[in-house]
Amino acid sequence: MTTTVQSILREKGNQVWSVVPTASIRQALERMAEKKIGAVLVMDGSSLLGIFSERDYARRGVLMNRGPETPVGELMSFPVFCVSPLQTIEECMQLMTEKHIRHLPVTDGVNILGVISIGDVVKEVIADQRHEIQGLENYILGKRA
Repeated sequence: MTTTVQSILREKGNQVWSVVPTASIRQALERMAEKKIGAVLVMDGSSLLGIFSERDYARRGVLMNRGPETPVGELMSFPVFCVSPLQTIEECMQLMTEKHIRHLPVTDGVNILGVISIGDVVKEVIADQRHEIQGLENYILGKRA
């Protein structure tokens, strides 16, 4: 069974949290803490400009002595790598590994449909493996599905 991004979004929902590029680091971190998320999209209207994550804050904020009022537009990661709802979790894992990223906006080419994280992908991989193991155990024991 090949799981797609679409099935992850169905399970977790498609809420997208974003800030404008002029929002301060403090505002972005407050939003992330409030929503219990690790990254926010940086958007100007419907245009995706970048993504700001806890990692960006640590590496470009704290380590470079940037103050809490620094605009996230100065620290965000870009370009942003996106996936489509029909891509598989295997493709997402490969992209995340190659690009050293933990969050992927999901887009239909025009609209942002949601965001998936490495945690979402790992959770789905574990569920798929459990399902496969159960199927193999049933086969070995002669049980029918």
